[in-house]
Amino acid sequence: MLKGLLILHKTKTLDTSSVIFIIAVTVLVTASIMYIILTRMKLVGDTSSTVKDAPSSSMQLQAYERLIILVDRIALPNLISRVNQPHATAREMQLLLTQNIRSEFDYNITQQIYTTPDAWNAVKNLKEQNLLIINQLANVLPPNATGLDLNKLLLEFLMNDKKGTLHEVVSEALSYEAKKLMQ
Repeated sequence: MLKGLLILHKTKTLDTSSVIFIIAVTVLVTASIMYIILTRMKLVGDTSSTVKDAPSSSMQLQAYERLIILVDRIALPNLISRVNQPHATAREMQLLLTQNIRSEFDYNITQQIYTTPDAWNAVKNLKEQNLLIINQLANVLPPNATGLDLNKLLLEFLMNDKKGTLHEVVSEALSYEAKKLMQ
């Protein structure tokens, strides 16, 4: 029995040293892998920040072009003529106009990456202002008003209020930013 205990004790000693060796190797390999991963992540992070800080001017120009098109498409006079439905109710026309503005804006939302914050905010403010004008004017109409009534009210508002020309101001600002890139 004593011999069995001595053999068991020696086996445990070997097992313990083997376990310690395995743990040490595992820690070393894990640390090496973590170091490699972190080093690669840092390199990828450095190149992505360089790309983010200095996007190519052609991409920026394309973004400004797309935003100018967006501004033109959500300008209320253009929007009204494009989505006009002669037999729609005022509520249906309100929905058509607001959905169109939102979908046009959403389609171009990634362009903010390539433009200045001021340029993007101008486009965003135009969108919000147009939605506000449409909704406020639609709410003053009687329930039985037609889409034609809403369109007429919107166009009259645009002719009499300077807010109606905001799309022109935004378009000029975007053009100015794009021309700065070309110099």
